[in-house]
Order: sequence, then structure tokens, then C-alpha cells
Amino acid sequence: MRKTNYLFLAVVLVIVAGLSFISMQAPNTVDPATYKPAVYSTIGALLPPVVAIALALITKEVYSSLFVGIAIGALLYANGNLELALNTMLFNEDGGMIMKLADSWSVGILVFLVVLGIMVALMNKVGGSAAFGQWASQNIKTRVGAQLATIALGILIFVDDYFNCLTVGSVMRPVTDRHQVSRAKLAYLIDATAAPICIIAPVSSWAAAVTSSVPKGSDINGFSMFLQTIPYNFYAICTLAMMVMITVLKFDFGGMKVHEDNAMKGDLFTTAARPYGDDEDNTDKPNGAVIDLVLPVMVLIFCCIVGMIYTGGFFTGESFVDAFAGANASKGLVLGSMATFFFTFCFYMVRNVMTFKDFTDCIPAGFRAMVAPIMILTMAWTLSGMTGLLGAKFYVHDVVASSAGILKMFLPAIIFMVAMFLAFSTGTSWGTFAILIPVVCNVFGAGDTYEMLVISIASCLSGAVCGDHCSPISDTTIMASAGAHSDHVNHVSTQLPYALTAASVSVVGYLIAGGIAYFTESSAALIALPITLALLFVTLLVIRSYVRRTAA
Repeated sequence: MRKTNYLFLAVVLVIVAGLSFISMQAPNTVDPATYKPAVYSTIGALLPPVVAIALALITKEVYSSLFVGIAIGALLYANGNLELALNTMLFNEDGGMIMKLADSWSVGILVFLVVLGIMVALMNKVGGSAAFGQWASQNIKTRVGAQLATIALGILIFVDDYFNCLTVGSVMRPVTDRHQVSRAKLAYLIDATAAPICIIAPVSSWAAAVTSSVPKGSDINGFSMFLQTIPYNFYAICTLAMMVMITVLKFDFGGMKVHEDNAMKGDLFTTAARPYGDDEDNTDKPNGAVIDLVLPVMVLIFCCIVGMIYTGGFFTGESFVDAFAGANASKGLVLGSMATFFFTFCFYMVRNVMTFKDFTDCIPAGFRAMVAPIMILTMAWTLSGMTGLLGAKFYVHDVVASSAGILKMFLPAIIFMVAMFLAFSTGTSWGTFAILIPVVCNVFGAGDTYEMLVISIASCLSGAVCGDHCSPISDTTIMASAGAHSDHVNHVSTQLPYALTAASVSVVGYLIAGGIAYFTESSAALIALPITLALLFVTLLVIRSYVRRTAA
């Protein structure tokens, strides 16, 4: 063991010495307007996220994996110059960690998470979560019912994926624990309802993101386009349908089956990792009321919607649709969560369910609960910034644009896979929207049908959600782990086979839709949706048959 440590130290010293030599030969300052690293806009630009993802899956340690990916990205950007790499990693205006944290949008998301963490702590303190758990236990009698209730609650909270993940997790965790649903399965149910429901909900922060990504000079109404993409968003619809089918059919496969089998024996975690402790119904007041949880959650949904349309100018004359399309999701969620925070304080004080000291004690407790996801989010944003500095988006742009002239009937499927790969590598679906939607809008000219454009935009949205759903560095994936209090690597590894199953069926769906739209030039391509869902059902029946045969 000692020899291995010495060898590792020697390798590190050699690398540092080599980089130090390079640093002395190369300039330590660059002009951001003209500087281009050697791997700019090449496949090498995707190396940092690929390394980070591979290390996370191999080492099962997220923080160090993300840091290594960031460091590699900075070194690639600096062409090996250590000083420039360090300054890039921390202070670069477009991708540095400090600058990412200084961005008002990022800070808003972090504040929103902290406030949600405090809200969860308050609900637990007064016994609201425990009361809901007791009520649910009386009305939800089976494991199937507990999982369906989790799915239903996730669908109801459609405003924002962050809010969805943390709220559904805190509310349903006691219920699923009582019915011996593994934490990995709970994390999957949360993650699979968060982004998929947001991307097909007209009133959501995601609708605003998509609308704002449509080029202004394209003569395309962004919100109208978004509405038309909903029935073609095969991955989102297939994912939601797949959860219900698997739950009703009572089977699991891959790593999830191991976790679920262990959960039914009393082990909810399977692995030794306990990032949030065992936290089984940890409440000081088991006699709380259901309203102590339900009313704050309802107020939070209402206030977040109001907050978003406020930032979009609804109260200064804009229509509801235009206000939501132009909303600042980060600012709106902060306003909504802060308003709910003060409401909850007054509500609990009036009900006399907690003292002022109890209330103030929950503030640092809620903040501490969010430290882990905040750290991961910070590094995930920085890693995304590194890929941006390396020109990854332009490489992907060229890949998509070059495919346009081959066969346009296959373009929706191609766009889906490219968007999936980009979102998986960068961990951001919104960034993928911003990169690919303008490209897709420009790919189709006057001679192409509008229906093919709608299908291609839908495939872009669908692929981005799929890649985001699969990626270990995605903020939504991280939030789902946090909401379920599940080990992050367990969540990623167990949900990946499920996500890839839905993705495979979706590719076939886009091949069918693209072919129909290309030859008919009409909305007859909508028939692809029921065909895709039927194919998904048959696929799951085949998998279930195989799993049962193998178990026997």
C-alpha cells in the first residue's frame, strides 16, 4: 500500500513539474476576446464532463470527480499553464467558480434552495411532515399506492423542477419509508416527474426558458411553438407513463431491483452511504396537523407562480402568457419562497405550534441540510462553464448543422440524440435549449413543413430532458437525490437503465414521426405518440418477462 502511495505521489510530482515547465514558457495572461485554446470547438472540449462522469461512476464520490473535471477543463483552456488555469478555474468571467457564484441567477437559485431547506426544517419541527405521513399511512395501504401518490404529487407540483424535487421528497419520504420503498426508487420517482412534467406544462419556469431560446428574428412565436411541441415530447411523456406502468406491473430491473428487494427486507439504502443520516421520521412534535404541511406547500406554489409572472411584467400590463414567457425564474422563485417563508412564520405563530426560538433554530438547520447540494451545484455550474470556455457548444452546433443536408426525415431522431449527449455531458438542459433551439430553427428553410420544425424542436427539448435526467452532474438529478435523502451515485446508477429504456423508445418514436411528417407534410405525425406508448408498454412487458425468467 505504501509503495502505491509513493508511486502516486511520484506521478503527481512529475505532472506538476511538467506543467510548471509549460507555465514558464507560455504567457499567464490572455485576451478573452481573441484567445482560443488548442482544443476549442473540438471533441476534446467534451473531455472534462466525460472524465467527471466516469470518475463519479467509478469512484462513487461526486465532489472529487467534479473537481477533477473542472481542473482538467481549466488546464485544457490554459494549454497547460498552471497560473492561467488556476485563475480561469476561479475568476474567469464566463466560467470561473467565483464568477458563477457572483451571478445573480445562480445566487437566486441558491437562496431558493436555502429557503426551501428552512421550510422543510420548519415543517418537520412542528410535526407537519409526520402528520401527513400518519394521514397517508391510514389512507395509502400498499407500496403501489405510496409510489402512485409520489408520482401524483410530483405531477401536481409543475411550477419548477427544484421546488418539485425538494417538496415531493420531504412530503413523501416518511410515507415511502413506511411502505419499504427504497430511497433510490424514491429518488427516481422524484427525478422522473420533475423535469418531464415541467417541460410539458405551459405554466412553468421551463416553458419560459424554452420560449426565451427561440431566436427573435425567426418570426416564430416561442410560446405557441412550445404548446405545439407538447404531444411530440416523447421522452417526457414516456417517462411519466413508464413510472406508472412499472408501479402497476410491480417489477423493477437493473440495479433498482437490488435496492427494492433489499428495501422489502428492511434496508432502504442498500449501500453504507448515508449522506443525510437515517432520518427516520425525525420530528420533535409527532402530534402536528396535516394543515401545517399542506397549507405552506399550497401557498408556496401560488406565490412562486405569482413571483414569476411578476418578474415577467404581468402587473405592469403584460398578458399572463407573455409574462410567463418573459419571467425570470430565479428571481420569481426567490420572491415566492421568501413570501411563503414569512407567511409560514406568521401561520405557525398564530397556531402556537412553535416558539420564536424554535423558528430561529430551524434557519441554520435548514441551511445545513442544503450544504451538500449547494456544493455539488456550485461545482456542476463551474464544470459547465469550463465546457463553455472550450467551445463545446460550437462543436455540437457543427455536428447538428452538418446532419441537416443528409436526410431531413431522420433529423428529429438525430437532434434528440445530440441534445441528449450535450445535456448529459454538460449537466444542463436549459443550456442545451439555448444552444440547439436557434440551430434547429435555422436548419429548416422556407421549403420545409412547419410540422417538421415543431417535431424537431420537440426532439431537442425531449433529448435535453433525457440527457439532464441521466447526467450525474445535472442540478435536477442532484436535487432529486437531496429530496429523497438518497446517495447520489446510487440514484444515478439505478435510474440510468430506466432512462435509457424510455430514450430508446423515444428514438423510434422520432423516426416514425419524422418519416410521417416528411412524406405527408401534415399533422398526421401525431399518430406517432400512441404508437410510441404502445411500443413502450410492449418493451416493459418483455423486460418483466425476462426479469421473472431470470429470477426463477
